[in-house]
Amino acid sequence: MADLEEEVLARIERQRKLRPRFRDDRITMAHGAGGKATHTLVAGLFERAFANEALAELADAARLEVAGLNLAMTTDAFVVRPLRFPGGSIGELAVNGTVNDLSMAGARPVAITASFVLEEGLDADVLRAEAAAMSEAARAADVAVVAGDTKVVERGKADGMYISTSGLGVVDPRAQLSGRSIRPGDRVLCSGYVGDHGTAIMLARGDLDLDADVVSDTAPLWPLAKALLEAVAPALRVMRDPTRGGVATVLNELAADGDVGVVLEEDKVPVRSAVKGACEILGIDPMYVANEGKLLAIVAPDATDAALAALRSASGGEHAALVGEVADQPAGMVLVRTGFGGTRIMDMLIGDPLPRIC
Repeated sequence: MADLEEEVLARIERQRKLRPRFRDDRITMAHGAGGKATHTLVAGLFERAFANEALAELADAARLEVAGLNLAMTTDAFVVRPLRFPGGSIGELAVNGTVNDLSMAGARPVAITASFVLEEGLDADVLRAEAAAMSEAARAADVAVVAGDTKVVERGKADGMYISTSGLGVVDPRAQLSGRSIRPGDRVLCSGYVGDHGTAIMLARGDLDLDADVVSDTAPLWPLAKALLEAVAPALRVMRDPTRGGVATVLNELAADGDVGVVLEEDKVPVRSAVKGACEILGIDPMYVANEGKLLAIVAPDATDAALAALRSASGGEHAALVGEVADQPAGMVLVRTGFGGTRIMDMLIGDPLPRIC
């Protein structure tokens, strides 16, 4: 039986190392869900089409050297429905999502741009409210909205509004972050409760017949990133925010980047009871549910305690936890140790269980 399991894992590992090719005839909602279909679209089509050194890292923000300055640049689009939800709105989400991608690259966010696609018939007060939400979120994140654009499309074509952003940040000189720097023995840290944002969206849509007090965790992550850089910069391998596809997708990406295995301790990942309940009703693992104010960090083992202390001392990191460890095998895969003592593979999702959550 052990030989059979090893052969299965070896086959999976060989398949994972093949460079993906985009062969689909049509775009589906799964291509935007953050799982395998998204990965194949990005790596198999866009990375091939736009191949360059900055893009090769396939991180949420590109690091660029311009006139002697180390900068980070990112771009994003937000298509959440409903526009306002418990704990946030599309405008606040657009700012935080953009500055967080910069922060995970070890860059202090400086400025963002915003492009609005507005649907004909949108209530002007809704637009005013989202502009105010963006302004407040930008002040909280200490960034400026410095440019933008507006387009209007026909009624029924845009769910009210879509927002597209770009962001610019200055890379902290202490940040030497890359998934390729991950080593066996490194520790995986999570900054707090996971699954809040996706669950809040489901509840706001009425997708669940559940009365639960769950709010989105949307928040800027630079304070947490800065705390880690100040405390353990040389031992900080990489940071990621688990948005689309959740914790599971990010860990699979990091395992592939470092050509290592990741072992996640299921019972150590902070998940609220209401989120667990909602996910059980839908048959979804909370590890796949989106977050908008949490980060995962991988650090060298001797820096674990200092990194945890740094996270817990910063706003939004009070419930930070050690949730896993990096192993040498099975390379490129994520294993989960369950509360029942078993072990299972946690792969990327293929389908689209929760559309338009960010």
